Amino acid sequence: MREIVAGLAAAAVLVAGCGPPPTSTGTASPTAPATDTASPSAPSSPAASPTASPQALEAAYEKVISDVLPSIVQINTKVGLGSGIVFDTQGHIVTNAHVVGQATQMNVTIATGGAPRPAKLVKSFPAGDLAVIKVDRPDGLRPARFGDSSKLRVGQIVLAMGNPLGLSGSVTNGIVSALGRTVTEPQNPDSPGATIAGAIQTSAAINPGNSGGALVDLSGHVIGIPTLAATDPALGGGAAPGIGFAIPSNTATDIARQIVKDGRVTNSHRAGLGIRGSTVIGSDGQPSGVGVASVERGGGAEKAGIRAGDVIVSLNGEDTPTMAALAETITTFKPGDRVKVGVIRSSGRTETVTVTLGQLAGD
Repeated sequence: MREIVAGLAAAAVLVAGCGPPPTSTGTASPTAPATDTASPSAPSSPAASPTASPQALEAAYEKVISDVLPSIVQINTKVGLGSGIVFDTQGHIVTNAHVVGQATQMNVTIATGGAPRPAKLVKSFPAGDLAVIKVDRPDGLRPARFGDSSKLRVGQIVLAMGNPLGLSGSVTNGIVSALGRTVTEPQNPDSPGATIAGAIQTSAAINPGNSGGALVDLSGHVIGIPTLAATDPALGGGAAPGIGFAIPSNTATDIARQIVKDGRVTNSHRAGLGIRGSTVIGSDGQPSGVGVASVERGGGAEKAGIRAGDVIVSLNGEDTPTMAALAETITTFKPGDRVKVGVIRSSGRTETVTVTLGQLAGD
Protein backbone atom coordinates (compact mmCIF):
# COMPACT_ATOMS: atom_id res chain seq x y z
CA MET A 1 0.00 0.00 0.00
CA ARG A 2 1.35 3.39 -0.94
CA GLU A 3 1.46 5.82 1.97
CA ILE A 4 1.32 9.59 2.20
CA VAL A 5 2.35 10.96 5.57
CA ALA A 6 2.15 14.44 7.06
CA GLY A 7 1.94 16.03 10.49
CA LEU A 8 -1.22 17.26 12.16
CA ALA A 9 -1.56 19.35 15.28
CA ALA A 10 -3.16 16.40 17.06
CA ALA A 11 -0.11 14.18 16.47
CA ALA A 12 -1.80 12.22 13.70
CA VAL A 13 -0.32 11.40 10.32
CA LEU A 14 -1.97 11.02 6.97
CA VAL A 15 -2.11 8.06 4.68
CA ALA A 16 -3.41 8.16 1.15
CA GLY A 17 -6.59 6.34 0.26
CA CYS A 18 -5.11 4.41 -2.64
CA GLY A 19 -4.03 0.81 -2.71
CA PRO A 20 -2.34 -2.07 -4.50
CA PRO A 21 -3.90 -3.95 -7.40
CA PRO A 22 -6.71 -6.14 -6.06
CA THR A 23 -6.63 -9.92 -6.01
CA SER A 24 -10.40 -9.89 -6.25
CA THR A 25 -13.05 -7.21 -6.54
CA GLY A 26 -16.54 -6.79 -5.26
CA THR A 27 -19.40 -5.68 -7.47
CA ALA A 28 -22.14 -3.09 -7.27
CA SER A 29 -25.16 -2.82 -9.52
CA PRO A 30 -26.94 0.53 -9.21
CA THR A 31 -30.55 0.27 -10.28
CA ALA A 32 -31.60 3.85 -10.85
CA PRO A 33 -30.28 6.33 -13.42
CA ALA A 34 -28.58 9.57 -12.42
CA THR A 35 -29.00 12.88 -14.20
CA ASP A 36 -25.89 14.31 -15.83
CA THR A 37 -26.91 17.93 -15.49
CA ALA A 38 -24.66 19.88 -13.13
CA SER A 39 -26.34 22.09 -10.56
CA PRO A 40 -25.32 23.94 -7.40
CA SER A 41 -25.19 22.04 -4.15
CA ALA A 42 -28.51 22.15 -2.37
CA PRO A 43 -29.22 21.72 1.33
CA SER A 44 -29.42 18.16 2.54
CA SER A 45 -32.61 16.28 1.85
CA PRO A 46 -35.42 16.92 4.35
CA ALA A 47 -35.18 13.20 5.12
CA ALA A 48 -31.85 13.91 6.82
CA SER A 49 -33.38 16.18 9.48
CA PRO A 50 -33.19 15.07 13.13
CA THR A 51 -36.95 14.55 13.19
CA ALA A 52 -37.09 12.41 10.05
CA SER A 53 -37.98 8.76 10.41
CA PRO A 54 -35.26 6.11 10.02
CA GLN A 55 -37.11 4.81 6.97
CA ALA A 56 -37.05 8.25 5.32
CA LEU A 57 -33.33 8.65 5.98
CA GLU A 58 -32.67 5.16 4.66
CA ALA A 59 -34.65 5.98 1.51
CA ALA A 60 -32.60 9.16 1.03
CA TYR A 61 -29.37 7.15 1.31
CA GLU A 62 -30.60 4.58 -1.19
CA LYS A 63 -31.56 7.23 -3.74
CA VAL A 64 -28.26 9.07 -3.51
CA ILE A 65 -26.26 5.86 -3.83
CA SER A 66 -28.21 4.62 -6.84
CA ASP A 67 -27.97 8.05 -8.50
CA VAL A 68 -24.25 8.64 -7.96
CA LEU A 69 -22.52 5.24 -8.08
CA PRO A 70 -22.79 4.97 -11.90
CA SER A 71 -20.51 8.04 -12.07
CA ILE A 72 -17.74 6.47 -9.95
CA VAL A 73 -15.07 4.37 -11.68
CA GLN A 74 -12.18 2.18 -10.61
CA ILE A 75 -8.75 3.12 -11.98
CA ASN A 76 -6.05 0.44 -12.22
CA THR A 77 -2.40 1.14 -13.00
CA LYS A 78 0.48 -1.34 -13.00
CA VAL A 79 1.30 -0.45 -9.39
CA GLY A 80 -2.02 0.25 -7.73
CA LEU A 81 -5.67 1.20 -7.88
CA GLY A 82 -7.89 4.08 -6.93
CA SER A 83 -11.14 5.74 -7.87
CA GLY A 84 -12.28 8.45 -10.24
CA ILE A 85 -15.35 10.55 -11.05
CA VAL A 86 -16.82 10.86 -14.54
CA PHE A 87 -16.46 14.53 -15.41
CA ASP A 88 -18.17 14.85 -18.80
CA THR A 89 -19.65 12.89 -21.70
CA GLN A 90 -16.37 13.06 -23.66
CA GLY A 91 -14.79 10.51 -21.36
CA HIS A 92 -12.82 12.79 -19.01
CA ILE A 93 -12.42 11.51 -15.46
CA VAL A 94 -11.08 13.52 -12.52
CA THR A 95 -9.04 11.77 -9.84
CA ASN A 96 -6.06 12.27 -7.53
CA ALA A 97 -2.58 12.73 -8.97
CA HIS A 98 -1.27 10.10 -6.56
CA VAL A 99 -3.74 7.56 -7.97
CA VAL A 100 -2.20 7.74 -11.45
CA GLY A 101 1.32 8.29 -10.12
CA GLN A 102 3.85 8.09 -12.95
CA ALA A 103 1.49 6.15 -15.22
CA THR A 104 0.37 7.62 -18.53
CA GLN A 105 -1.85 4.67 -19.43
CA MET A 106 -4.29 2.82 -17.20
CA ASN A 107 -7.51 0.78 -17.22
CA VAL A 108 -10.89 2.06 -16.06
CA THR A 109 -13.81 -0.08 -14.94
CA ILE A 110 -17.20 1.60 -14.66
CA ALA A 111 -19.52 0.83 -11.77
CA THR A 112 -22.22 -0.59 -14.03
CA GLY A 113 -19.88 -3.38 -15.10
CA GLY A 114 -18.24 -4.48 -18.32
CA ALA A 115 -14.67 -5.05 -19.37
CA PRO A 116 -11.96 -2.58 -18.29
CA ARG A 117 -11.48 0.28 -20.74
CA PRO A 118 -8.10 1.71 -21.73
CA ALA A 119 -7.50 5.30 -20.64
CA LYS A 120 -4.71 7.83 -20.98
CA LEU A 121 -3.46 10.61 -18.77
CA VAL A 122 -4.48 14.07 -19.98
CA LYS A 123 -2.59 16.02 -17.34
CA SER A 124 -1.57 15.70 -13.73
CA PHE A 125 -1.39 18.62 -11.28
CA PRO A 126 0.76 17.16 -8.48
CA ALA A 127 0.87 20.40 -6.46
CA GLY A 128 -2.87 20.03 -5.85
CA ASP A 129 -2.98 16.21 -6.02
CA LEU A 130 -5.42 16.28 -8.93
CA ALA A 131 -5.34 14.71 -12.37
CA VAL A 132 -7.58 14.19 -15.40
CA ILE A 133 -7.56 11.02 -17.49
CA LYS A 134 -9.62 10.17 -20.57
CA VAL A 135 -11.07 6.80 -21.57
CA ASP A 136 -10.90 5.69 -25.19
CA ARG A 137 -14.61 4.74 -25.25
CA PRO A 138 -16.88 7.20 -23.42
CA ASP A 139 -20.12 5.36 -24.22
CA GLY A 140 -22.08 4.47 -21.11
CA LEU A 141 -20.25 6.95 -18.89
CA ARG A 142 -22.52 9.06 -16.73
CA PRO A 143 -21.11 12.43 -15.61
CA ALA A 144 -21.51 13.25 -11.94
CA ARG A 145 -23.26 16.35 -10.67
CA PHE A 146 -20.78 18.58 -8.85
CA GLY A 147 -22.03 20.85 -6.09
CA ASP A 148 -20.80 24.10 -4.58
CA SER A 149 -18.39 23.17 -1.77
CA SER A 150 -18.37 26.76 -0.48
CA LYS A 151 -21.90 26.14 0.85
CA LEU A 152 -20.96 23.15 2.99
CA ARG A 153 -21.85 23.18 6.67
CA VAL A 154 -20.20 21.39 9.56
CA GLY A 155 -22.51 18.56 10.60
CA GLN A 156 -23.87 17.96 7.10
CA ILE A 157 -24.33 14.26 6.28
CA VAL A 158 -22.04 12.97 3.51
CA LEU A 159 -21.26 9.66 1.83
CA ALA A 160 -17.84 8.57 0.53
CA MET A 161 -18.03 6.44 -2.62
CA GLY A 162 -15.18 4.58 -4.27
CA ASN A 163 -13.32 1.30 -4.52
CA PRO A 164 -11.56 0.65 -1.20
CA LEU A 165 -9.32 -2.45 -1.33
CA GLY A 166 -10.66 -3.12 -4.81
CA LEU A 167 -14.23 -3.57 -3.57
CA SER A 168 -15.97 -1.66 -6.32
CA GLY A 169 -18.93 0.54 -5.57
CA SER A 170 -18.40 0.73 -1.81
CA VAL A 171 -20.05 3.43 0.28
CA THR A 172 -19.35 4.79 3.78
CA ASN A 173 -21.23 7.50 5.63
CA GLY A 174 -20.37 10.30 8.03
CA ILE A 175 -20.59 14.03 8.45
CA VAL A 176 -18.60 17.10 7.53
CA SER A 177 -16.43 17.39 10.65
CA ALA A 178 -14.59 20.62 9.82
CA LEU A 179 -13.87 22.95 6.93
CA GLY A 180 -10.84 24.89 5.76
CA ARG A 181 -8.16 22.44 6.90
CA THR A 182 -4.67 22.64 5.40
CA VAL A 183 -2.96 19.25 5.08
CA THR A 184 0.34 18.42 3.42
CA GLU A 185 1.62 15.18 1.95
CA PRO A 186 5.37 14.56 2.20
CA GLN A 187 7.15 14.08 -1.08
CA ASN A 188 8.30 10.56 -1.94
CA PRO A 189 8.25 8.34 -5.05
CA ASP A 190 4.58 7.48 -4.47
CA SER A 191 3.37 10.92 -3.37
CA PRO A 192 3.38 14.29 -5.15
CA GLY A 193 3.96 16.10 -1.86
CA ALA A 194 0.87 18.23 -2.33
CA THR A 195 -0.41 20.82 0.10
CA ILE A 196 -4.20 20.85 0.07
CA ALA A 197 -5.68 24.14 1.20
CA GLY A 198 -9.28 24.40 2.36
CA ALA A 199 -9.64 20.63 2.75
CA ILE A 200 -12.91 19.14 3.98
CA GLN A 201 -12.54 16.99 7.09
CA THR A 202 -15.05 14.14 7.28
CA SER A 203 -15.89 11.25 9.57
CA ALA A 204 -16.81 9.05 6.59
CA ALA A 205 -14.30 6.20 6.40
CA ILE A 206 -11.64 6.61 3.70
CA ASN A 207 -9.67 3.43 3.02
CA PRO A 208 -6.95 2.46 0.50
CA GLY A 209 -8.63 2.63 -2.91
CA ASN A 210 -11.06 5.44 -2.01
CA SER A 211 -8.71 8.15 -3.28
CA GLY A 212 -10.10 10.00 -6.28
CA GLY A 213 -13.66 8.94 -5.53
CA ALA A 214 -16.56 11.09 -4.42
CA LEU A 215 -17.70 12.73 -1.21
CA VAL A 216 -21.40 13.28 -1.81
CA ASP A 217 -24.14 15.21 -0.02
CA LEU A 218 -27.70 13.94 0.39
CA SER A 219 -28.81 15.93 -2.65
CA GLY A 220 -26.59 13.69 -4.80
CA HIS A 221 -23.96 16.33 -5.52
CA VAL A 222 -20.23 15.61 -5.41
CA ILE A 223 -18.83 18.12 -2.93
CA GLY A 224 -15.33 16.71 -2.51
CA ILE A 225 -12.74 14.15 -3.60
CA PRO A 226 -11.61 11.86 -0.75
CA THR A 227 -7.82 11.98 -0.69
CA LEU A 228 -6.35 11.26 2.73
CA ALA A 229 -7.20 9.33 5.87
CA ALA A 230 -5.50 9.82 9.21
CA THR A 231 -3.52 7.26 11.16
CA ASP A 232 -2.32 7.61 14.72
CA PRO A 233 1.37 6.96 15.50
CA ALA A 234 0.35 6.12 19.08
CA LEU A 235 -1.56 3.17 17.68
CA GLY A 236 1.46 1.88 15.79
CA GLY A 237 0.33 3.60 12.61
CA GLY A 238 -3.16 2.17 12.86
CA ALA A 239 -6.19 4.04 11.61
CA ALA A 240 -7.45 7.02 13.55
CA PRO A 241 -11.19 6.44 13.14
CA GLY A 242 -13.30 9.18 11.67
CA ILE A 243 -10.58 11.52 10.39
CA GLY A 244 -10.44 11.83 6.63
CA PHE A 245 -9.83 14.68 4.22
CA ALA A 246 -11.26 15.59 0.82
CA ILE A 247 -10.35 18.17 -1.81
CA PRO A 248 -13.28 20.63 -2.18
CA SER A 249 -15.33 20.16 -5.35
CA ASN A 250 -14.90 23.83 -6.32
CA THR A 251 -11.12 23.34 -6.42
CA ALA A 252 -11.37 20.03 -8.28
CA THR A 253 -13.76 21.26 -10.96
CA ASP A 254 -11.79 24.47 -11.54
CA ILE A 255 -8.54 22.54 -12.11
CA ALA A 256 -10.26 19.85 -14.17
CA ARG A 257 -11.92 22.41 -16.48
CA GLN A 258 -8.57 24.07 -17.14
CA ILE A 259 -6.96 20.73 -17.98
CA VAL A 260 -9.82 19.72 -20.28
CA LYS A 261 -9.85 23.10 -22.04
CA ASP A 262 -6.13 23.91 -22.24
CA GLY A 263 -4.38 20.62 -21.59
CA ARG A 264 -2.73 22.08 -18.47
CA VAL A 265 -3.38 24.22 -15.40
CA THR A 266 -3.17 27.85 -16.45
CA ASN A 267 -4.20 29.43 -13.14
CA SER A 268 -3.64 27.60 -9.87
CA HIS A 269 -5.03 30.57 -7.85
CA ARG A 270 -2.32 29.81 -5.30
CA ALA A 271 0.75 31.76 -4.20
CA GLY A 272 4.19 30.41 -4.98
CA LEU A 273 7.65 31.33 -3.69
CA GLY A 274 9.38 30.20 -6.87
CA ILE A 275 11.75 27.60 -5.43
CA ARG A 276 12.29 23.87 -5.40
CA GLY A 277 13.65 22.53 -2.16
CA SER A 278 13.61 19.90 0.54
CA THR A 279 13.77 19.67 4.32
CA VAL A 280 17.26 20.07 5.82
CA ILE A 281 18.16 18.06 8.94
CA GLY A 282 20.30 19.86 11.51
CA SER A 283 23.20 18.52 13.59
CA ASP A 284 20.72 17.59 16.35
CA GLY A 285 18.84 15.32 13.94
CA GLN A 286 15.83 17.64 13.79
CA PRO A 287 14.43 19.53 10.76
CA SER A 288 16.08 22.95 10.58
CA GLY A 289 14.80 24.58 7.40
CA VAL A 290 14.18 24.22 3.68
CA GLY A 291 17.23 23.82 1.50
CA VAL A 292 16.82 25.60 -1.83
CA ALA A 293 17.73 23.23 -4.65
CA SER A 294 16.81 25.62 -7.47
CA VAL A 295 14.97 28.88 -8.07
CA GLU A 296 12.41 29.57 -10.77
CA ARG A 297 13.76 31.95 -13.41
CA GLY A 298 12.03 35.31 -13.06
CA GLY A 299 10.22 34.16 -9.92
CA GLY A 300 9.83 36.07 -6.69
CA ALA A 301 12.63 34.21 -4.90
CA GLU A 302 15.16 34.85 -7.67
CA LYS A 303 14.25 38.54 -7.86
CA ALA A 304 14.73 38.82 -4.08
CA GLY A 305 18.19 37.28 -4.29
CA ILE A 306 17.46 33.81 -2.94
CA ARG A 307 19.86 31.30 -4.49
CA ALA A 308 20.38 27.56 -4.68
CA GLY A 309 22.20 26.48 -1.54
CA ASP A 310 20.35 28.91 0.74
CA VAL A 311 18.25 27.53 3.60
CA ILE A 312 14.85 29.14 4.26
CA VAL A 313 14.10 29.20 7.98
CA SER A 314 11.11 31.53 8.34
CA LEU A 315 8.28 33.29 6.54
CA ASN A 316 6.96 36.55 8.02
CA GLY A 317 8.53 35.59 11.33
CA GLU A 318 6.99 32.10 11.44
CA ASP A 319 9.51 29.27 11.57
CA THR A 320 9.51 26.92 8.56
CA PRO A 321 11.58 23.92 9.68
CA THR A 322 10.19 21.63 6.97
CA MET A 323 9.05 21.83 3.37
CA ALA A 324 5.55 20.97 4.58
CA ALA A 325 5.58 23.86 7.06
CA LEU A 326 6.75 26.27 4.36
CA ALA A 327 4.08 25.06 1.91
CA GLU A 328 1.32 25.33 4.51
CA THR A 329 2.37 28.86 5.46
CA ILE A 330 2.40 29.99 1.83
CA THR A 331 -1.21 28.81 1.40
CA THR A 332 -2.29 31.62 3.73
CA PHE A 333 -1.14 34.21 1.17
CA LYS A 334 -2.17 35.04 -2.37
CA PRO A 335 -0.17 35.88 -5.51
CA GLY A 336 1.21 39.41 -5.32
CA ASP A 337 1.57 39.48 -1.52
CA ARG A 338 4.95 40.62 -0.15
CA VAL A 339 6.49 38.46 2.58
CA LYS A 340 9.66 38.53 4.69
CA VAL A 341 11.76 35.41 4.16
CA GLY A 342 14.50 34.45 6.60
CA VAL A 343 17.41 32.67 4.89
CA ILE A 344 20.76 31.26 5.93
CA ARG A 345 23.32 31.72 3.17
CA SER A 346 25.84 29.05 2.28
CA SER A 347 28.41 31.19 4.12
CA GLY A 348 26.39 30.80 7.33
CA ARG A 349 25.19 34.40 7.35
CA THR A 350 21.52 34.97 8.24
CA GLU A 351 19.49 37.48 6.21
CA THR A 352 15.91 38.55 5.76
CA VAL A 353 14.72 39.36 2.24
CA THR A 354 11.39 40.60 0.92
CA VAL A 355 9.75 38.40 -1.71
CA THR A 356 6.75 39.27 -3.87
CA LEU A 357 4.92 35.98 -4.20
CA GLY A 358 4.12 34.74 -7.67
CA GLN A 359 1.63 32.09 -8.72
CA LEU A 360 2.17 28.42 -8.00
CA ALA A 361 2.99 26.88 -11.36
CA GLY A 362 0.47 24.55 -12.92
CA ASP A 363 3.13 22.18 -14.28
